[in-house]
Amino acid sequence: MTGSAHRTSRRSTACLACACAFGLAALAPALRAQRTVKPVLHGRHWVAITGKPLAATAGATTFARGGNAVDAACAMLAATSTMWDTLGWGGETQALIYDPRAGKVIGVNALGVAPTGATVDFFREQGYLYPPEFGPLAAVTPGTPGGLMVMLAEYGRLSLAQVLEPAMQMAEGYPIEASQADNMERRREMLAQWPYSRAVFLPHLKADGSQERSAPYPGEIFRQPDLLATLEKLVAAEAEALAAGASRKEAIQAAYDRFYRGDIAEELVRSTREQGGLFTMADLDAWQVRLEEPVKTDYKGVEVYKLTHWVQGPVMLQALNILENVEDLAGLGYNSARYIHTLYQAMNLAFADRDFYYGDPYVPPAEPIAGLLSKEYARQRFLEIDWERNDSDVKPGDPYPFQGGTHPFPELLEGWTNVPPAADAEGEAGFQQSFLATADEAFRAGTTSIQAADAEGWVVSVTPSGGWIPAVIAGRTGVGLSQRMQSFVLDERLNPYNVLEPGKRPRATLTPGLALANGEPYLSFAVQGGDSQDQNLLQFFLDVFEFGMNVQEAVEAANVNSYQMQSSFGAHTAEPGRLLVRDDVPPWVLQQLRGMGYRVETRSRTSGPITAIYFDREHGTMWGGASDFGEDYGIAW
Repeated sequence: MTGSAHRTSRRSTACLACACAFGLAALAPALRAQRTVKPVLHGRHWVAITGKPLAATAGATTFARGGNAVDAACAMLAATSTMWDTLGWGGETQALIYDPRAGKVIGVNALGVAPTGATVDFFREQGYLYPPEFGPLAAVTPGTPGGLMVMLAEYGRLSLAQVLEPAMQMAEGYPIEASQADNMERRREMLAQWPYSRAVFLPHLKADGSQERSAPYPGEIFRQPDLLATLEKLVAAEAEALAAGASRKEAIQAAYDRFYRGDIAEELVRSTREQGGLFTMADLDAWQVRLEEPVKTDYKGVEVYKLTHWVQGPVMLQALNILENVEDLAGLGYNSARYIHTLYQAMNLAFADRDFYYGDPYVPPAEPIAGLLSKEYARQRFLEIDWERNDSDVKPGDPYPFQGGTHPFPELLEGWTNVPPAADAEGEAGFQQSFLATADEAFRAGTTSIQAADAEGWVVSVTPSGGWIPAVIAGRTGVGLSQRMQSFVLDERLNPYNVLEPGKRPRATLTPGLALANGEPYLSFAVQGGDSQDQNLLQFFLDVFEFGMNVQEAVEAANVNSYQMQSSFGAHTAEPGRLLVRDDVPPWVLQQLRGMGYRVETRSRTSGPITAIYFDREHGTMWGGASDFGEDYGIAW
């Protein structure tokens, strides 16, 4: 279907019709002519999309055996974790679920917390400016197993055994793809220092180092017997509970308890502490999955939902609120210099607020999210934009007056800068060890994405992450630990709401999205890519809503990236004025941007792989899209 026909199918959104009439006359022929590398997925009954073809097959298999979209999403989550698709089983899971029974969106918070002993003083004494990027001290408590089991128990219909079956088959052995096998080989030196990781990831490693390759070969059967045993223990706990008369939900809870309070937890704690980590049994026992009210904004009649400020999701809502003040956004022209400048400035205002205000909502001080998402606050921020040049000195605003409060940290706000403090000691431990080749890799690190929807109306959008290679494997559990501790700060001058303390969640980058039109699902979308995620998703949403692209056109479309915000990884660097655009942006646009004060760079890729589903209400079908690079893959029926 062409972009023009796709717009026709969404006439219920009146403002989009106006944008088509006034802003796209010259652009429409180009959009109609646009071709995509991958075809759009069309489904009537269900759609399953994720970061690996085999994992998408796990979702399709789960649908075929009678599961709903939540069951399928959980099966894909288990499979991608088993395949180490930029995450492992000890990472974190963030999800938005549309429940058609209640007609509402639910947030799933399965992000781990800092363990006992993880304090500012502890890391300062070891010479760190930030918690480390990798290793046992980078780990927050595992979140993905709990997130999967809670989602399944509350909103799925299949058993844990049925949902884990594809992942268990893969743990027994699957033909590993070249990209992951080669990733293990590249990280060989680091993986070799942790005994349990070495045994799993480097099966060909010899003591004398004489081997040509240590990691599995592409296509080799990759086996994880310890992880398989852990998954079998979860299934056994469920089966035993069912045999004793427990309900389906109670039986899944029994598996949950075995992971976080039983013999699996004991081995997690023992082996993590053996390797220098801090976990205690009390840490795992006290941690819990939170089912939350997500935050939302109304953008020209469409409700856009994000998880709240324990992740960066609200920055997209803040940016939409700011951009809503532009009289004719589409009329600026798709990826024109004026359009890119407008996006960049709106994003920078929102990200400056993220860098100072976002943190764990369950640990004081309370973040001013109501003020941050106020339309009046967005109008004030919009009026701060310099329309002629990039503002390299954008600072956080003061949202407190917009929620009837007074700022608790006025001196910190006044003195804030987006340039993090430099190392004040030679040989700073926090910066001497990095598995990331460049700051850009840190900026885009981590994550896969999962999209699932079915004919009953269930929709699931997930961005799980953490425990990516090089991961520390926790003993005989086969579980790779998270590296999310690095997203904390140790200096309140950077962000008084995100200072490390035990039992607290770090503010993460992970950010699924859902949008409703007329109270029904309109778009489900997510992307991998660290700090670039909400930048890419903002542009994806505008490509569909303002420029009439279908989902496949939008996931393949050119993006731009700002580096002006603080990175959430490594040294937390910021690069004001740096602008990345795709290499097919015309040279006259690049020249105009340089004239506006930008340091412009071009690349063939300017976003992580985006996955999305569009709900075609006119025809009662679903359209799926997955980016044309990477291994993201979808199946629909």
